[in-house]
Amino acid sequence: MIIRFPDDQELNFESGVLAVTALKAWDKECAKSAVGVKINGEMRALTTPLNDNDTLLPLSFTEQEGRQMFWHSSSHIMAQAVQHLFPGTRFGIGPSIKEGFYYDFDSEHVFTPEDLIAIEQEIKRIVKKNEKYLREELSREQALQLFTELGENYKVELINDLPKDAVISVYRQGDFLDLCAGPHLTSTGAVKAVKLLSLAGAYWRGSEKNKMLQRIYAISFPEQRQLDEYITKLEEAKKRDHRKLGTELELFMMTDDGPGFPFFLPKGMIIRNELEQYWRQQHRMHGYQEIKTPIILNRDLWEQSGHWDHYKNNMYFTQIDEATYAVKPMNCPGGLLVYKNKPHSYRELPIRVGELGLVHRHELSGVLHGLMRVRCFTQDDAHLFMMEEQVKDEIKGVARLIDDFYKLFGFSYHVELSTRPEKAMGSVEVWNEATKALAEAMDEMGMPYTINEGDGAFYGPKLDFHLQDSLNRTWQCGTIQLDFQMPERFDLNYIGSDNQPHRPVMIHRVLFGSIERFIGILIEHYAGAFPLWLSPVQAKVLTITDRQNDYAAQILLRLEEMGIRTELDTRNEKIGYKIRAAQTEKIPYLLVLGDKEQEQQTAALRKRGEGDLGAFPVEDIVARLLKEIQLKV
Repeated sequence: MIIRFPDDQELNFESGVLAVTALKAWDKECAKSAVGVKINGEMRALTTPLNDNDTLLPLSFTEQEGRQMFWHSSSHIMAQAVQHLFPGTRFGIGPSIKEGFYYDFDSEHVFTPEDLIAIEQEIKRIVKKNEKYLREELSREQALQLFTELGENYKVELINDLPKDAVISVYRQGDFLDLCAGPHLTSTGAVKAVKLLSLAGAYWRGSEKNKMLQRIYAISFPEQRQLDEYITKLEEAKKRDHRKLGTELELFMMTDDGPGFPFFLPKGMIIRNELEQYWRQQHRMHGYQEIKTPIILNRDLWEQSGHWDHYKNNMYFTQIDEATYAVKPMNCPGGLLVYKNKPHSYRELPIRVGELGLVHRHELSGVLHGLMRVRCFTQDDAHLFMMEEQVKDEIKGVARLIDDFYKLFGFSYHVELSTRPEKAMGSVEVWNEATKALAEAMDEMGMPYTINEGDGAFYGPKLDFHLQDSLNRTWQCGTIQLDFQMPERFDLNYIGSDNQPHRPVMIHRVLFGSIERFIGILIEHYAGAFPLWLSPVQAKVLTITDRQNDYAAQILLRLEEMGIRTELDTRNEKIGYKIRAAQTEKIPYLLVLGDKEQEQQTAALRKRGEGDLGAFPVEDIVARLLKEIQLKV
């Protein structure tokens, strides 16, 4: 029989050849690194028998789908270890996640950090046995009987929720059995390095009405070296934690008086204002008009927009004059009302309106995380209204603007095209048209993207921009959402060249995403050492003795006159102590003044990360800093 490979090569094999055998014949090195395969586009185990004319694609740990298979297989090993050490534990689910995996356990024993060490050791023993993952298919009745006898009530519930025609499979490795669709690794021995990371509580199936289970997060790798590198990255991430640095650098605060509602302190407001000022400047240059819409609007509006049906559980409500109002979770309806405020002609289009809009969303307390996950945040929204023939050009314009923003901060990024979700407004035909427009715009720009099936907004497909920070972590920030639904629901029109009313197309987009979250990302990306234009304090003047105090005050005044944010340190401390203190505050430039500098009307200039640059006239220092601020380097 014929098997096809990624390089279009076709090889002949005996009937029923295993995928791993075929891979070895095609490329031994590729087969050696493979953790699984794709057969005709579907993920399968290496031990899967092939059929005539199958297309075979190897999956390694370097690929996302390969990592998913590896990590999900690892979750079964962790569950087996827990079963060995804590008999009577009942099992929830154990999926792979973006980075690693977790498993939810129902145990009378409350897990401790010491237990994680013991579980790791048991995992190593299981891995050493190199037990094979064996798949079995069962009827619904067999599966229900099996897991009922085992006392696995969570598995029974999952089986009962499966479609009647679903194929029910279980996987065994050694003495452990789990309900699972798979696929999995060939055997446990492939998992060479495991680290259990943390403990958390998690409601069964994410509902507060259900029992709280114990969740163990972990990660695994095919090589110990990869785990060592990951741990090093984790340690660096801890140093950069925006919550820690935000407190140390006095940027923002959180309080139990308002969980999930951040307070920005004076220095944090400087960063925020600089970002917003840059946002406004760039949007003026690109033909946007700024608006501001109310935070609270009537329930009828949210029913009209569809948010009431699709987003009600994430919204806050209040009563005004015996009517129900909602605190806005999104800015879109307000932007639609602004467009509808007056008639429009085709000659005006495209119309681009932007808003730095404060929104509120109900988040569970367990997921709140500094500035990264909050209950109120400012979205740098814009809503663009256009004719159909303008859609691709507007998508390209937004994509170029996002590119400019991210390059300014040194971020690389990748793009995902998210398609129609299960719960969506509008016809499939309209969705297909919108998705095609986004894809064609990206293709024409030569901008690569991947498909994220079923993750579009309820009103339209979208392009998500995932930026990569200095630790190679990715964050979804920018988005371009194409919407044919809202203009229909709000009866938006423009008068065309034929003097007849026409329906505009709408684009929703953000660049920063959430300004709060973007600041959190920047804190960690720069480790608190912001570029000069963003730094809350751009320069600090340090005196060696009290004799320089008057001269220092003159320099401070000159720098402030030129708009350079400056502080003065005339404390009766040694200059080395003052320098170290300023370095801890991550101030970009230090001007050190002694008798020599005062006499020559200069300042010894020190730059963060470079040290002493030498003595310069004050006006030269001012010019240097102003140029760097202007260039935003």
